[in-house]
Amino acid sequence: MHRIVTLESGALIASVRRPAFPHDWVEHTATRQEEVAARLAGATIAIVNKRLLTAEIITGLPSLQMVAIAATGYNNVDLEACRAHGVVVSNVRGYARETVPEHVFALLLALSRQIGPFHRSVAAGRWQRSAQFCYFDYPIRDLSGQTLAILGSGVLGEGVARLAEAFRMKVIRVERKGAGQPREGYVPFEEALRVADILSLHCPLDERTRHLIGATELAAMKPGALLINTARGGLVDEQALAEALRAGTIGGAGFDVLSEEPPGDNPLLAPDLLEAGNFILTPHVAWSSGDAMQALADQLTGNIEAFVAGSPRNRVA
Repeated sequence: MHRIVTLESGALIASVRRPAFPHDWVEHTATRQEEVAARLAGATIAIVNKRLLTAEIITGLPSLQMVAIAATGYNNVDLEACRAHGVVVSNVRGYARETVPEHVFALLLALSRQIGPFHRSVAAGRWQRSAQFCYFDYPIRDLSGQTLAILGSGVLGEGVARLAEAFRMKVIRVERKGAGQPREGYVPFEEALRVADILSLHCPLDERTRHLIGATELAAMKPGALLINTARGGLVDEQALAEALRAGTIGGAGFDVLSEEPPGDNPLLAPDLLEAGNFILTPHVAWSSGDAMQALADQLTGNIEAFVAGSPRNRVA
């Protein structure tokens, strides 16, 4: 009988259906990293979200047969170690096809239309003291006609492109950094940085994409450009971004992710940045609409049942 251990059930607010086969279910609402190995001892199936499954941990779990990731990203799992030990790894896909693109545009609209600064000014009494019916302290720009560069053309990137077309934006798809001849329909990475009014990141985090956007790339962008990151915090050099926002190297940024979550001493948490009008940070919630979380939970159970039935799906290892 399978022993299924879930390490972070508190990271999902949904009704998780138990698999339709005999099993022993052990649920932990939250797990500290140092508790991972002990809690997975004897498990045949591990359900993880963000906790690290290193090569050392995997090697020490001889009973482990499957890792079911309750997310799309899998950079927290050592895939090579899983392959070496015959452990199947499956992730959840497509569940956030609506909620993440909508969050991207929430960030875009808030930055472009200066929602935060105007709201704070009203709260401070600025409107009440105005000599006329409105005031123009913060410049507003329309999304219509803006060039949106999308890096990552999976379900989420395509969802963002679909919404952008409704706003009558010009959408360009960005080729991978360092690629030779760009694919048909794609713009070279360096060219996209030069022409984009907005750059939205939707690619996975790995050793090729870590610090994909650093000081050099930020300097190559338009001075008024916006950078949106709802993918992974490690895609961007956060210190370089903090300096670029203060210097006005780019126009602004909207982030839903950081390189460490929950964050510690992160340069993007500096009070002057959080209070500035050109930076918005949300706590990794772009994916978490009620409908999306339920779709994730349903697919997660389906992945486990498919594995036990002998036909694993959504495999990444």
